[in-house]
Amino acid sequence: MSLIIEEKDLQKFIMVGDRVLIKPKSPAGQTQSGLYLPPTVQENEKVHSGYIVKVGPGYPIPAMTDEAEPWKEKKEEVKYVPLQAQAGDLAIYLHKSGFEIEFNKEKYIILPHSAILMIIRDEDLFK
Repeated sequence: MSLIIEEKDLQKFIMVGDRVLIKPKSPAGQTQSGLYLPPTVQENEKVHSGYIVKVGPGYPIPAMTDEAEPWKEKKEEVKYVPLQAQAGDLAIYLHKSGFEIEFNKEKYIILPHSAILMIIRDEDLFK
């Protein structure tokens, strides 16, 4: 599995709300004792890991409007509470909460931010 996604392909992804796009890590096909595991064993595990590729803007905050002056033009700027996850982080997540998609023959998972159990951030990983 390659972690290389061309920049032009990455721009096609627009995550909505608190959604996160994850590239799953390839599971280990062999145990420590040397037994080979079929792919169905890894797929049935509840917790998976993968790299975060793209993050949505966050949780929307309701607009605070003043209804005292209804003749004024309303400018509704959407504001968001940003998510903790960032692109490049390694995420440990609940597999059952995600949706699998395939793009350019690569498998990705779309899941809500609440399905992420832990984030491992290594600032020097992508330098």
